[in-house]
Amino acid sequence: MSIRACLCADTISYPEGGGHQWVYLNWALGLRALGCQVIWLELVDPHTPAQEVQTYIAALRSRLRRYGLGEALSLCSETREPLSPEVTAGCVDFELAAEADLLLDLGHKMQPEVVKRFRRSALLDIDPALLQIWVSKGKVCLAPHDVYFSIGETVGQPGAPFPDLGLKWQYTPPCVALDWWPPHAAVGDAPFTTVAHWWSAAWTGEEGDFDDKRSGFLPFLELPRHTRWPLELALDIGSDGEEGAALLERGWHVRDAHAVASTPWDYQRYIQDSRGEFSCVKPACVRLQNAWVSDRTLCYLASAKPAVVQHTGPSRFLPEAAGMFRFRNLQEAARCLEQVAGDYERQCRLARALAEEHFDARKVVGRLLERALG
Repeated sequence: MSIRACLCADTISYPEGGGHQWVYLNWALGLRALGCQVIWLELVDPHTPAQEVQTYIAALRSRLRRYGLGEALSLCSETREPLSPEVTAGCVDFELAAEADLLLDLGHKMQPEVVKRFRRSALLDIDPALLQIWVSKGKVCLAPHDVYFSIGETVGQPGAPFPDLGLKWQYTPPCVALDWWPPHAAVGDAPFTTVAHWWSAAWTGEEGDFDDKRSGFLPFLELPRHTRWPLELALDIGSDGEEGAALLERGWHVRDAHAVASTPWDYQRYIQDSRGEFSCVKPACVRLQNAWVSDRTLCYLASAKPAVVQHTGPSRFLPEAAGMFRFRNLQEAARCLEQVAGDYERQCRLARALAEEHFDARKVVGRLLERALG
């Protein structure tokens, strides 16, 4: 008998986030590739107007349908107040969802009494170091789970500059569904690209201590003047024309992320038409040394696109210059881009090989299931 897995996602209120949806799709498709029956669970604020929720449901279901998950959607209240029947009509009954063999919780918002209803529950931390800080400072209240996983290599390890919360954290790499992300040749004189929220800030410690993707890019704004290769940012930058103009003045190409990557398939097309990825990280990842690698970067690697990304700390397996290049400063970033471009075909093969060896959703999810259900 196949395993029934309930995956708790967090996408329903962000229908224009094609890349954000892939964070969860890769895990769901990995589960299904292993023969699991997948239920896609979303938490909903019971005070959100029913018509608004129904609009979100329609948008999400239309996206999930392309991946065979359109009829797998279930809803649960994010508070102790129940959702109205008007909201949950047409979705998988949560009573059925709660009978799953495993809850795979990719968020941190579920009520403890809801988590307890599942036979087995596994929390999957996709904000390594930050989640532990949020919980330790009382910003997040984490429901007890049977097992705890993190995509940060240093979470729960001796010497980590952030708390482990007294929990036993098990490392798992993030994953990418290789069957859905085949190698794809770049288009013409394609740029190195990335997709990001420019202003999206995360609280990283004390009151008033926030950082965002913009802060990560600030030390590298002059990079286009240090390389001959085109660099493009697909950004959710809002209506700040001055910010976009400043990037253009320094030689960056700038696209509207919602125009080029608002659906999972548009996001995929944008990545697969690129030469490779160039991206910086939020400063907290560097400061906290969590050895984090983005789920977005995995999509580039699986597509046989080399990734030039900022160093986030020592890793047991992430390479420094083989399919993935990890830089620490402006000079290293420019040098990495030249190395990739000068050995491009080989680096494309190494990128795909890296995804196959370490991030294949079938392997990653299979190992996680063994530990979560064992």
